[in-house]
Amino acid sequence: MTGGEDPDAELLGRVFLGRVIEPGDEVGGRWVREFGVGEVVRRLRCGRDALPGVSGTRWAGLVARAGRAEPERDLAVARAAGARFVCPGDGEWPRQLDDLGDGRPLGLWVRGRPSLRMWALRSVAVVGARACTEYGTHAAATLASGLAERGWVVVSGGAYGIDGAAHRGALAARGATVAVLACGVDQPYPRGHAALIARIAEQGLVVGELPPGDHPTPTRFILRNRVIAALTRGTVVVEAARRSGSLATARAAQRLGRFTMGVPGPVTSALSAGVHALLREEATLVTDATEVVELVGAMGDLAPARRGPVLPRDLLEPATRTVLAALPGNRAAPTDEIALDARTTRDEAIARLYELRALGYVERHGDGWKLTRQAMISVRTGRRPC
Repeated sequence: MTGGEDPDAELLGRVFLGRVIEPGDEVGGRWVREFGVGEVVRRLRCGRDALPGVSGTRWAGLVARAGRAEPERDLAVARAAGARFVCPGDGEWPRQLDDLGDGRPLGLWVRGRPSLRMWALRSVAVVGARACTEYGTHAAATLASGLAERGWVVVSGGAYGIDGAAHRGALAARGATVAVLACGVDQPYPRGHAALIARIAEQGLVVGELPPGDHPTPTRFILRNRVIAALTRGTVVVEAARRSGSLATARAAQRLGRFTMGVPGPVTSALSAGVHALLREEATLVTDATEVVELVGAMGDLAPARRGPVLPRDLLEPATRTVLAALPGNRAAPTDEIALDARTTRDEAIARLYELRALGYVERHGDGWKLTRQAMISVRTGRRPC
């Protein structure tokens, strides 16, 4: 909030400007920064003294929109829908949005009880394709559930596909989730997600830049993505074609210095091609919530080491494993041949062979030694010989 200005006038002015200036308009943001909210509102209302940086035609269009703006009515409609307007400088304003510079929101409409600023401090965006596969749905829901269980807020755009799966995954884990909409927060979009968005508003937060009743457009979806990127500690993309809008969120996160992550998919899937291209650039590959938290969390939030299963033969001493590997799989072999192939002495080979016999790996065949049937099965399957 600009020093010396009436807080109520500042709020009304920003609600007014939200009807006139489109989200992400850096020219409008520069006006607010250089002239202050009150002066920008005054000039738009009177229509004279055009502000710099726009053509006469553009200025006339803005003045026409200003003539239809009714900030008091917008606030009343929002209150009826259970929403509030949060301005930059308010106690609830997430300061990381200031990283957007002149393109930061003029303010945000918020539905839900929690503090947006507090929730945003420990949040991760999970975004991706609308027309996703079952694999993508499962991966997004599992990832969001794991993040929620670890106390992280899952932020997404409320859309079909990956967004919806991420919100549902967080809610299923009784965790926190935020939907950032490209329309008025009183107008759930898409319509098929009306119940989901109502549930998010009840248990979490529904957020948007646009005033009550405003509808989404393709441009507004793209501009909405910059808010998702700026609001969170990092962005995870789960399934995205090469021209997916979710990649705009990831690239906005990269520009803002946030963590950018991708969940890999089948190399034959066009819906994973965008994620794989992102991973070839600067994104970090992640496969579950622990790997995401290791990246965005505090020092010491480390993912567990990933190792293959421990097989019974892995527990043998190296010298014993060498002798076991020297036995042919299809016949008995004399001790001298085994010792030669194991590059050890005859006495050492005999000692190791008796150890292996006690463990059920080998058996005597006259003067030779042979793998037991159970040992040959264990070599193929990893099971311990009976």
